[in-house]
Amino acid sequence: MKPEIKLSSWANSIASSPTLAIDAKAKELKAKGEDICVLGVGEPDFDTPNFIKEACAKALSEGKTKYIPTEGLPELRAALAQKYITENNVPGVQSSQIIVSPGGKFSCYLAILATCSPGDEVIIPAPYWVSYPEMVKLAGALPRIVFSGDDLNFKLTPQQFKDAITSKTRLLIINSPSNPTGTVYSKKELQELVEIALAHNIFILSDEIYERLTYDNIKHFSPASFSKEAAEMTITVSGFSKTYSMTGWRLGTLLACEPIAKAVGKIQSQTTSNATSFAQYGALAALENKKAADDALHHMIQAFDKRRLLLLDGLNKIKGISCLRAEGAFYLFPKISSFGMPSSTFASELLEREKVAVIPGNAFGADEYIRLSYATSEETLNKSLQRIGKFCASYV
Repeated sequence: MKPEIKLSSWANSIASSPTLAIDAKAKELKAKGEDICVLGVGEPDFDTPNFIKEACAKALSEGKTKYIPTEGLPELRAALAQKYITENNVPGVQSSQIIVSPGGKFSCYLAILATCSPGDEVIIPAPYWVSYPEMVKLAGALPRIVFSGDDLNFKLTPQQFKDAITSKTRLLIINSPSNPTGTVYSKKELQELVEIALAHNIFILSDEIYERLTYDNIKHFSPASFSKEAAEMTITVSGFSKTYSMTGWRLGTLLACEPIAKAVGKIQSQTTSNATSFAQYGALAALENKKAADDALHHMIQAFDKRRLLLLDGLNKIKGISCLRAEGAFYLFPKISSFGMPSSTFASELLEREKVAVIPGNAFGADEYIRLSYATSEETLNKSLQRIGKFCASYV
């Protein structure tokens, strides 16, 4: 008799990552010889700077391949603490408040696991990064989605936040700069949300993975920098993937008050142990060699900015599409609702007919939009715009 395969409620309740699925589909088509323009993947198309790779290689050659403390390489945690003091203006950060994890995604999940219990509610502004609701579900908590469209510049308003709070609200997730919209909250906007959170004893998960990727002289602000109370209630997540083009290295960071940091460390000790030891020496080099790191980042930002404006201008010239000017990250989030079809249909047919891979907005809780990444060449962007224009013209 064939055994019955019964999956857990956790496995049955969550969805696979749509961004990774579309990227896999695009790569499959390219492998078959198709000329695919990939605007879906969320990673820089630049190589990791050589000095970072060399530091990792040196650690490997010196045999630094063994277990290290679960919380991370002590020298790296110390460098991160100093970074938060000098660059993010968070006062008095200690190494004991820092956890290094295998990826920014896992750092977010650890933050949720450490603060949320089954039945708790987590407020997630939409459009949101695809994994937030699924992480909340895996913790047994309930995602409470609050939609803020392009009429609100894709930003949660204080009134929306207040209206969403219940007696079960435990956590608010903020992502600035945002994936998928490129929106950056101003200092005043963040302060208003933090004040409400503090008044209701609600934790804030501040996902700052794109903190260094901003344009138009826009500044990024960390909620933990606003006051001692804000620092106590904010869990700041970041990493090395986007700033240093280290997506495959899987190194995320987390800053929290000591009780939360200790809880996160305890959970990590029973799940992944430490993040890859020798990779952390590369990350340490990124922080210690500031000039080399800043030079590489400056080059990357200049290229991204040029592509951002090229794609923005091209999209807004296509009849039926409207797109806000992103201020950070490397995404645009144009509105495509005028074509009268779900975003998944739009994306599927665009890939099938014109060989352009984009992410449907329904993956981010915003079905009237699609996400395009400009972390690709200008040649690919120009070719994509021509193909998208042709596709859209057939529906106008």
